[in-house]
Amino acid sequence: MAGSTKGLKEYARNKTKITLEKVDEAIRELSLGEQKINFNSVCNLSGVSKTFMYNNSEIKKRIEELRDKQTEKVIKQRLKYDKTDKSKDIIIMAKDKKIKELQNENRKLKEQLEILRGKLYLMN
Repeated sequence: MAGSTKGLKEYARNKTKITLEKVDEAIRELSLGEQKINFNSVCNLSGVSKTFMYNNSEIKKRIEELRDKQTEKVIKQRLKYDKTDKSKDIIIMAKDKKIKELQNENRKLKEQLEILRGKLYLMN
């Protein structure tokens, strides 16, 4: 019995390792191609589910940081060349987008918290 769980754990570790390698490769390819890096693009290129990426804190943080850097870079480039009302509108749109993403993330975290609270309640 103990041997079979050991084998399952080893299988799960190997599967996770392979999945992480797929994500790394996709991020590298997107970076080299100067393409947008976000959960959708990494998911589409790597074949790894968004759920896995959101649940893996290292991957999630990495994608969010790269995405934010790209957004900041685009905003800075546009600010250099166009300081009109249009550039202000772009900044507002980018901030609105970021707020919406944070609200969605906050909602998901609250849902996960409720699930965990329920599990804790059932354990007691």
